[in-house]
Amino acid sequence: MSDPMAAVVKGVVAAVSADAVVSALCGDPVRIWDAAPRGAAFPHLVIGGGNWRETAAGFEVELSLTAVSRFDGQEEARALAGAVRGALEGLALSQDGMAGRVVVRSVEVFAGADRRHAYGVVRLRAVMED
Repeated sequence: MSDPMAAVVKGVVAAVSADAVVSALCGDPVRIWDAAPRGAAFPHLVIGGGNWRETAAGFEVELSLTAVSRFDGQEEARALAGAVRGALEGLALSQDGMAGRVVVRSVEVFAGADRRHAYGVVRLRAVMED
């Protein structure tokens, strides 16, 4: 696999974009970007940082997705982060002859320092093996 991170991101974006609950909260098509464009509608999802490493059997990829909301309070960010978790937990991935599963490691929801935004960070791990 030439780029395990790209393969996992592709699978994650496809799964989140196809999820009816995420679409109901985040638009259709789902607003998901590496970096939100200027003037982006809310709520939306941002693909966060990640890393990958080679293992004896394949690759391990860690990645985060962040729900960004301007709704008063954290309710909308919490709902979107929960929907993303539901769409991704146990997701089967297959790429370049390797297969794996996504495990959601944690979900954290918090108010932004500016008190105008709320965030829901979903951290996941995918192990891809031959």
